[in-house]
Amino acid sequence: MVVDKPMGPRSIALVGPYSSGKTTLLEAILHICGETDRKGSVTAGTSCGDSSREARDRQMSVEVNAAHAIYLGDDFSILDCPGSIEFFQETENALTGVDAAVVVCEPDSDRVLTLSPILKRLQEKNLPTFIFVNKIDKAHGSVQDLFNSLQSVTDRALVLRQVPIFKDNIVTGYVDLASERAYVYKEGEASRIIDLPPEMAEEEGSSRFAMLEKLADFDDHLMEELLEDIDPEREEIYSLLQNDLKEGLVTPVFLGSAEHDNGVRRLLKALRHEVPEASVAAARAGFGAGTDGPVAQVVKTYMSAQGGKLSLARIWSGTVKDGDSFAVGRVGGLFRLQGGKSDKLDSATAGEIVAFGRLDAAQTGDILTTAETIHAQADSILEPVYNFALYSEKREDDVKLSSALGKIVEEDPSLKAEHKQETQELLLWGQGEIHLKVALERLRNKYGLSVKSRRPKVAYKEAIRKAATQHARYKKQSGGHGQFGDVQIEIKPRPRGSGFSFEEKIVGGSVPRQYIPAVEHGVKEYLLEGPLGFPVVDVSVTLFDGQFHSVDSSENSFRSAARIAMSEGMPKCDPVLLEPIYKVEIAMPSEHTSKVNSIVSGRRGQILGYDAREGWDGWDMLVAMIPESEVHDLIVDLRSATLGVGTYRSEFDHLQELTGQNAEKVLQNRS
Repeated sequence: MVVDKPMGPRSIALVGPYSSGKTTLLEAILHICGETDRKGSVTAGTSCGDSSREARDRQMSVEVNAAHAIYLGDDFSILDCPGSIEFFQETENALTGVDAAVVVCEPDSDRVLTLSPILKRLQEKNLPTFIFVNKIDKAHGSVQDLFNSLQSVTDRALVLRQVPIFKDNIVTGYVDLASERAYVYKEGEASRIIDLPPEMAEEEGSSRFAMLEKLADFDDHLMEELLEDIDPEREEIYSLLQNDLKEGLVTPVFLGSAEHDNGVRRLLKALRHEVPEASVAAARAGFGAGTDGPVAQVVKTYMSAQGGKLSLARIWSGTVKDGDSFAVGRVGGLFRLQGGKSDKLDSATAGEIVAFGRLDAAQTGDILTTAETIHAQADSILEPVYNFALYSEKREDDVKLSSALGKIVEEDPSLKAEHKQETQELLLWGQGEIHLKVALERLRNKYGLSVKSRRPKVAYKEAIRKAATQHARYKKQSGGHGQFGDVQIEIKPRPRGSGFSFEEKIVGGSVPRQYIPAVEHGVKEYLLEGPLGFPVVDVSVTLFDGQFHSVDSSENSFRSAARIAMSEGMPKCDPVLLEPIYKVEIAMPSEHTSKVNSIVSGRRGQILGYDAREGWDGWDMLVAMIPESEVHDLIVDLRSATLGVGTYRSEFDHLQELTGQNAEKVLQNRS
């Protein structure tokens, strides 16, 4: 059986938790493929990826970095994705345009839970996936225990492709279970083939049989061979590995150390022989053979203050040349990105990931054709879970700030800027504190804007508990016409959530009809800030009597009389503070549910119930009512308690009375 090697350019996403070594793996790949003279270093700030100032300062990826490599004649576009959960939108966008993903993780069984959301998303997208256990030279405990832990966080069948060779408790090489060959690591060089150590024979045999058993679950012929003790041909095994990966049935697991180039070449060989051709991903995305004209999809938008806009895109079909036009506009430059550098191209073909210049109307996620532009990202944008209130240090920068915010939101759609009318604040929403701080750094570094942030105000309201009547007169005499307005009103509470109502029961024309709207206007003006200092809700006001002067009365005088009546009458109505209550749905691994319960209770939350998280084995959903003031930094505690994987969504539910020390504290801070 001859296995046909996939052909043509392909693209790979490097994904995984923060500090797992994705960028170091990228550097190793680029160096091995001859794309760089020497390996870059994240800590030294010399890596090809993470070239932005924000990434360099933090020594962590904060956006997708694109690179290109050729290994043994095969073209690969590589997208290095951030590891922090706060930048997962970058990963989500990148996964749209790749043929396979390599999940990079550390050999730590206690941290495999951090892989759960990533592996789940890859399975949902039916994306061929590899796992590369990095830093294997620093492993503690057995590889089998680690493998079992990895299997516990994914529904896909994991296939261990290698077992390590130990010497004096140090990993010195590995045995490839498909080829049954043993290799010894050589730092910075290709591994050297050796004879299988005799002491490894039993472990190699049992591990290889376990791999074959996994493959036999999806192939009857292999199952028959195993039952009859027939050793399958090597080519048959490779064919099954290739096909099962393409179908999303198995996830192969490789071992290595990117820092020392150990196992990286073996991973590259697997990518070369097993990652499906680009046409498979194109068909999965709905762009199979027969699609008219070139089709491309934007997976990342880069903005610079001087260089303009670059749209990183996967070409699904056809050929794109510099100067060609899509429905969204004309391509003003075609580039291949290598980290922070760009190489100009004349053309690019299906399967490649390249950057288009000056497509100003193109947005991340857009599918570009010559006939139309399809906006395809809306369903994949993450909901924000954290916010800052922003303000410019210089008042004259307010207009520039609005424009710059639009650009950074275009680069990162998981950011959202909004003006909150209730508190008159400009809010920037995102995925966490670091996410928003990086956004502020971009405002400063790219656009020269010095922007400060603070905790947003809570939209407290106030209401009343009892009714009162009030008489008020506004009288002012000066040269010429004076001002006169006299009103009698009744103020009453309304059911919570029913809002404001105004009625008039004037008899005999004591208040002329043309002045009644002015009375309502004066009442509404007062309700913007009640006796406790907050907007008043759920109140009814009835105008039932008054007086007027044929010469001195006017709309202004009656509006002023109404404001006076409200300011004198409202304190008599037993005003009470109301705080917004949000319905919050929290998702977390079951083993951390008790910790989350404590967090919710400590934030004055009312737990409504629990349920299993649909489609997530070993995960729970908790529903609770939590005050808005306690929701603001909930994500910080939640991630801290769940190894970073817990999340939540929330929506305003109702207003609730706030009394006692909590209310006193709010009022003190208001004054």
